Amino acid sequence: MYSNFARVYDSLMESVDRKAWLEYIISLFGDAKIERVADCACGTGAVSIPLAKRGYKVTGLDASEEMLRIAAENARAERVNVPFVCQDMRRLALHRPADAVLAVCDGVNYLTLKGAESFFEHAYAALREGGMLLFDISSRYKLSTILGNNTFAEDESAAAYIWKNAYDEQTKQIQMELTLFEKQADGRYVRFNESQIQRAHSQREMEGALKRAGFERIEAFDAFTFDAPNEKSERIQFRAIKPND
Repeated sequence: MYSNFARVYDSLMESVDRKAWLEYIISLFGDAKIERVADCACGTGAVSIPLAKRGYKVTGLDASEEMLRIAAENARAERVNVPFVCQDMRRLALHRPADAVLAVCDGVNYLTLKGAESFFEHAYAALREGGMLLFDISSRYKLSTILGNNTFAEDESAAAYIWKNAYDEQTKQIQMELTLFEKQADGRYVRFNESQIQRAHSQREMEGALKRAGFERIEAFDAFTFDAPNEKSERIQFRAIKPND
């Protein structure tokens, strides 16, 4: 997954207000003393790099070597030093404890419930006492109803796509079949296909898994706000704290 997709990922995310997303993440830090940040499933560095430019000591981690290659290129272009590490978030391991562990933009949706539990356990171990875990998920409402069995198409500056979805109510999974067209220098397009699966985790499942991992002060928000999630929230943001012994 993500081998060819990595090359066009930034172009396809042009419509996302990344600056507003970054500001929201920083607002979630609140008054906590956050210096060292581990950005899991960091992709092309969309969060890692601007956080580093704000002065945070960020390590970006992703299971895709191609995503990390592009992230490193993006960091060099922004003249910022961010170490990027090829690592599965389910087996997160850091050399030094982090003040915050992040997983932004659906990283946990790509995990099974068992995989999410493993990520939470490893995040807990990687955090200092009092450290913070922040992650978001696309909600069950979004995956089942907004995406559902619908097909979407988009034409961005350097790429275009056709995105076909198939949601399974029994397994609470959505199969995404993407046909992508990457624009070349001579104006022609190269076509390739990408297949992905996301899981529609519930708020209750996530909160239960966080508690079992040892986290306390577990909060869930309607993403980009500090309001409680509602039945039509498309994205749910979680914040959980590793207690002080």
